[in-house]
Parts: sequence; C-alpha cells; structure tokens
Amino acid sequence: MSAIVGERRQLINIAYRLLGSLTEAEDAVQETYARWYAMSPRQQAAIESPGAWLTTVAGRVCLDLLGSARARRERYVGEWIPEPLPDRTEWIGRAKDADGADPADQVTLDESVNMAFLVVLESMTPAERVAFILHDVFRYPFTEIAEIVGRTPAACRQLASSARRRIDGTPATTVPVAATAGQAGLVRHFKKAWEAKDIRALVDLLDPEATMIADGGGLVGTVLRPITGSDRIAQYLLFIADKAPGLTLLERSVNGRPGLVAQHAGTTATVAAFSFTDGRITHIWAIRNPEKLRLWADHGQS
Repeated sequence: MSAIVGERRQLINIAYRLLGSLTEAEDAVQETYARWYAMSPRQQAAIESPGAWLTTVAGRVCLDLLGSARARRERYVGEWIPEPLPDRTEWIGRAKDADGADPADQVTLDESVNMAFLVVLESMTPAERVAFILHDVFRYPFTEIAEIVGRTPAACRQLASSARRRIDGTPATTVPVAATAGQAGLVRHFKKAWEAKDIRALVDLLDPEATMIADGGGLVGTVLRPITGSDRIAQYLLFIADKAPGLTLLERSVNGRPGLVAQHAGTTATVAAFSFTDGRITHIWAIRNPEKLRLWADHGQS
C-alpha cells in the first residue's frame, strides 16, 4: 500500500505539467486513486505494475480534462495563464493532504514548470501535450504513452515531434533556461523602478517588443488583452501604481524563477512571472484570478 501512495508525488508532477493547474492536477490524481481503491484486492493483485497502471489512468484522466479545458478556455474572460507556484519554502503552513503528504514536496520546480514553458504547452493539442510531457520530460517510452492516448507508438512519436516543432517555432525567450542571479537582479531593478514610478527606468528594463498578459478570470478587474511594447507596458504599470496606492511589491520565486508578488492591504492581489533575454524582460504574466492564488494568500511581507 505504501508503494501505491508513494506514486502520488510523481503523478502530481505529471498532472501539473499536463494541466497547468495544481488544483486540477490534485483532482486528477484523486480520481486516479479513487479508481484504484474501487477495485477488489484480487483485481489489484492482478496488476503487474501498479505504478504504470496509476500513470496510465492519470494520463487518461488528464487527457480528458485537457479536451474539456480547451472548450472552457474559449469561454474564459480575458487571457488564461497557468496557475503559479511559490517556492517550496513558501508553502509552509498549508495542511497536509489526505494521504499525509506535505504539499511542499509535491511539485519539482525545474525548467519544465517555468511559466514561459507552460504557456507554450498551451498551444499544443491535448495528445501532443501528453506525448511530449511524458516522453521528453519524464522519459516514458512511446509504448506506454500509446496506452494512454489510444494511438500507436509510431503515432505518439509523431505527436511528440510535432510538439517539439511548436516549441522550436516560438521565440527563444520561451525556451527553458536555468534561472540566474542576473534575472533576479532584473526583477529587483524592475520592482524599484515601479515603486519609484520611474517610467524611463521601466522602459530601459523591458525589451522594446515586450508583452504583458494579465489573467483576472472575470473575477477581478484587469486588462483583457495583451499589452505589447515597453512604452505601453511602463505606462500601464504607472497607471496601476496610481490606481492602487499602498501596493506592496515582494520579490518571490514564481515557478522556480524570480518573480514579484503584489499585495494590497496585506492580501495577495497579483503574482507576476517573467521571462528574459539579453538582459531585458521580454514577457510579464500577471496572474490576478483569486482562484489561482490560493497558495499565495497567507504570504507575509518579509
């Protein structure tokens, strides 16, 4: 039984990368375990590799969710951005789950969960995303992936190849690279320029073709379309600073990369993720949908 429970972390890691939402990932894994425990002891004993069985079921559950998510996101108010994750040290204080697992140990914050990478994954078909994540990130063989997506191993190989072309066709700024001290410095300078309302400093920190995307989910006010260009982004940021006096900006890790948390009256209002190239900020993803900020709600102002 402990071996079965021990698969949970791997399943959560797979499901989060597939779905871009920890909430949905936890639901998918819960459904997977519900199907396992619904079997009789004899049926369970007949399964040669319980871990492989759980992965297959979780993959199928996620594949179904991805299909329905595409339809839901067409009706989503404004832009949809994946759910941001704090650094594991910021998860302290959250209750353990039903299996006694510490949620801080659930998701490994490596290059495959940085926000830029997750956004690129959103452009893939559900089958492409499953084939690519399971093979290229988790190294599952195509024979096992075929069981999940219901296609031949050769077809799954083509799906993963198509997914790689989508990644190769995106700007270099979205390709996962390791976080650096220079990136943290950029975010720190960005924070200080925003606090000082220094529009020239903000423009200088942004790539001329930078893009800012916000996600309020229709639950809070925010810009509904991407803002492009360093001047327009800087002007919008100053507008926000004037509109929300008393905003507190905190440097925090967001999906394993340097980011910012904006708090108003002690409540987390926005989590911002960044991507960088050639010493400038190229993308800003501002998550404001409160349903995606549940892990950030109780962060202190240290």
